[in-house]
Amino acid sequence: MTLPLVAAAMMIASGSLHAVVNAVIKSGKNKMAGRATIDGTAALILLPGLLVVPLPHGAWGWLVASTAIHALYLLAVVRTYELADFSAAYPIMRGLAPPLTAIVSVALLHERANAAQIAGIAIVAGGILILSIGRHLSRRALGWAAICGCCTAAYTVADAHGVRAAPTVASFIVWDFVLMGPMIVAQFAVMTRGAVFTDMRRQWGPGAIAGALSIGTYGLALAAFARGPTAPLAALRETGMGTALLIGVFWLREPVTAHRVAAIGAILCGAALILLR
Repeated sequence: MTLPLVAAAMMIASGSLHAVVNAVIKSGKNKMAGRATIDGTAALILLPGLLVVPLPHGAWGWLVASTAIHALYLLAVVRTYELADFSAAYPIMRGLAPPLTAIVSVALLHERANAAQIAGIAIVAGGILILSIGRHLSRRALGWAAICGCCTAAYTVADAHGVRAAPTVASFIVWDFVLMGPMIVAQFAVMTRGAVFTDMRRQWGPGAIAGALSIGTYGLALAAFARGPTAPLAALRETGMGTALLIGVFWLREPVTAHRVAAIGAILCGAALILLR
């Protein structure tokens, strides 16, 4: 299946924004409050959109599935960042997703990738996982990061199918964020017995900005999935690891090593293979 360049560009931009949003979560004192602020803000921003987009007939089941998967995924993100450094955890969280997405998209969506795309997906995943070399994670952190990777593959396939089944791309995007935001806030409020709201007020500034960016990061991804094959596009999103490396070095003051630079080079080479027609 041919990969449209517009969809590829959307997904690469989405990956960079995703790294920024995750860095905001990691930099906050209360990771759960940061995540709740991000998703709550995104839902509030898009709430007026319900007045202008059609109901997502044909996609309700996929929306419900996506929302349920995100409930576990976002909890796993919070737990991972509570237990591990950004540069250690992020590669594992993202590295598992491309090969798993490829397997599931073939099984459920009956998509096919050409040889160059398959090789590119494998190289991207390998490059991401190489980034974790020398970064020691506890078993708990590794477990939560692995859950993130599995959930990423699951919601990617659900959302790719849903955005194609919806009457318009905008309809699915708006309803996805509006349904997910209140659910995440309520979930974390119940888990903390309401204490999360105190830290949400303290962290509202960065969280609100990241909430607006999150609309861009996943809105672009959903729009791309409506235009091209799932597995290659999902792998291209992981080129955001380059942005994550820069954030780790210059913002979070984490060390850079030769093998991490080499891994980013491998990811970019994999992306180039995916873009071959």
